[in-house]
Amino acid sequence: MTSTSAAKSAPVEHRVIQRLLMPLEPTPDVLPLYIEGTPSRAATSASAVYTDSSGATRSHEAQSQTSVFDDSTLGAEESFPRHGARIPAGEMRSFGTYFNAFPAGYWRRWTPVRKLRLTIVTRGAGRLIVFRSNARGSFQRQDFAQVQEGDETTSIFDLPLTAFGDGGWYWFDAYSGAGGLEIISAEWSADASLARQDGTFSLAMTTMNKVEYVLENLKTICEATDLRAKLDALYIVDQGSDRLREHAEQIAPYVEAMGDQLRIIEQGNIGGSGGFSRGLYEGATNGRSAYAITCDDDVAIEPESILRMATFADFATKPTLVGAHMFDINNRSVLHAFGEKVDRWTIQQGTPSAEAVMGHDLAAHPLRETAWMHRRADVDYNGWWMCLIPTEVLREIGLALPVFIKWDDTEYGLRAKKAGYPTVSLPGAGTWHVSWTDKNDAIDWQAYFHQRNRLITALLHSPYTRGGGVVLDSQGIDLKHTLSMQYSTELVRLLAQEDLLRGPEVLHEEIGTKLPQVRAILAEHTDAAGKADPEDFPEVNEGRPPNKGRPITAPRRVLLPLWMVKSLAKQTLKPVREESRKGPQGLIPAQDAQWWTLSAYDSALVSNAEGSKMFWYKRDPKLVRSLLARGAAAHMELTRRWPELQRRYREAAAELASFEAWERTFAANAVEPAVDPEQAPEEGRTA
Repeated sequence: MTSTSAAKSAPVEHRVIQRLLMPLEPTPDVLPLYIEGTPSRAATSASAVYTDSSGATRSHEAQSQTSVFDDSTLGAEESFPRHGARIPAGEMRSFGTYFNAFPAGYWRRWTPVRKLRLTIVTRGAGRLIVFRSNARGSFQRQDFAQVQEGDETTSIFDLPLTAFGDGGWYWFDAYSGAGGLEIISAEWSADASLARQDGTFSLAMTTMNKVEYVLENLKTICEATDLRAKLDALYIVDQGSDRLREHAEQIAPYVEAMGDQLRIIEQGNIGGSGGFSRGLYEGATNGRSAYAITCDDDVAIEPESILRMATFADFATKPTLVGAHMFDINNRSVLHAFGEKVDRWTIQQGTPSAEAVMGHDLAAHPLRETAWMHRRADVDYNGWWMCLIPTEVLREIGLALPVFIKWDDTEYGLRAKKAGYPTVSLPGAGTWHVSWTDKNDAIDWQAYFHQRNRLITALLHSPYTRGGGVVLDSQGIDLKHTLSMQYSTELVRLLAQEDLLRGPEVLHEEIGTKLPQVRAILAEHTDAAGKADPEDFPEVNEGRPPNKGRPITAPRRVLLPLWMVKSLAKQTLKPVREESRKGPQGLIPAQDAQWWTLSAYDSALVSNAEGSKMFWYKRDPKLVRSLLARGAAAHMELTRRWPELQRRYREAAAELASFEAWERTFAANAVEPAVDPEQAPEEGRTA
């Protein structure tokens, strides 16, 4: 470490790859992601972990240390510069946080960078301590500097990046002297010559009737001058009935400010895969962008995340997809998705490791004290709420499959990986999005696309004969929906399987027409007809409640087959009580609506995950028998025809994802220009 009033000339040109960051809106729910007021302490200590005589890893500690985040030392009156911090006299601040710690393990694995420089510019007296962690979450002090009162002081820490093979972070804590300490800037940099390029990017945002979200994100992007300097174009693909052009007065300031950087494209509703493919197509063909970045409309953007993703992609050893993590937009300190893998046996989505927690609250359990977050998480794909894709990859392997919605991002990550292009979900690059725990899209119209597209992904990417366990798992899900009286869901899942058997040739042709057909099926069943309140239904008549009125809990694993047989017998053979036909037998909250609970009822009012509607589930033994028979037949047919379908889908995949195929689909789903074609930048666009 060197500390001088004027930094010495670096022997090599350094490029900033991450800089200290404070929130755009420093509210208590987001501050823990940027800055903390408690000293660093590890989730485990190096001395506490050892290997016993059997080779197993043990710990002297009963459990990892955890603590509830205490921000009492962060004064409400504190101001937070965007790229600096002011530390009151006699206090400390830690930057070992999600947005300010440096993810050394990821840079070590995916880039050629092996030396790192941390440059901190301060004013005032105090101490700076640099820490490093390993993949187990234990950490140690790496370096130290004392800064004195006077003019600005530049402290330079040259840090090795030769370790961190399995994970680990760098960060620093700052302690203020009696006169206070101001951190003017803190930047992590690396040898600029190690970058493959210095690429610009386009943003591809798909929207449908979420004008307020789009306007808020436009404001954020418009005001982010550093991001705008690297932005070639923001393509907003509008597929809704409430068009952005109908809000011309609200959008006009952004049109004027961004000029040619803003392109609003209108087309028919061809789903997320169609909207994102259009934006990615534009980014890959504009002749300027090295990267195209997908971005959902219903997100809150941290602009610095986008710059970090692009910088990481510049330094990546090979062309790499770089994704942002998802935070819960309704609970902003909660990290919902830290990385995602695909179980190759069942083709189900899951976390990269058994220790990873979905919905981890970093305000309650900070990064420094969460051991599993120090281990590098290698992923198969990143959700397209925000994901960077090099345009050279797009031109080589194509766009999304024409599957409307669901599994398009998963399949793309697997396809890119097979072509030699990895995906990295990059810590320090996050966005806020509605988490899927706040909705249950497995029992509405999206159930069709979940089922069909999961099976398409299995046909394309399963390494096992006849898809491994995917068919049996699918049949188990069918059974649970049927026992749960979710008949409309099961009907659209059966339609999905029947459509899958028709082959890949209809996917582009039907991308804009399948949703109305699915909705028509749902409209015929009361379990899909939601109403706002229990009073909108006949009065609940509990009569003789199931299980003798006692709470119904999940059956033990050993008793599961017996419970399933018992439920099947009731659902298929036992007559429905007359009083249950006249009114619901019970009222069941969404979190309790599991198959073992629902299967015990003849009818019930069930709330949705959002808490906005209720649905009347009614047992129908005749329909149950029909659905069980159809489901069994469909899965037998799928198993029998698997080799043929696998060949057809794999042979068709490249054409389905090709620019040429999508160009035809874009043309078939075009809408009339909103302005005079001679004044519009391109046909079908408004700006």
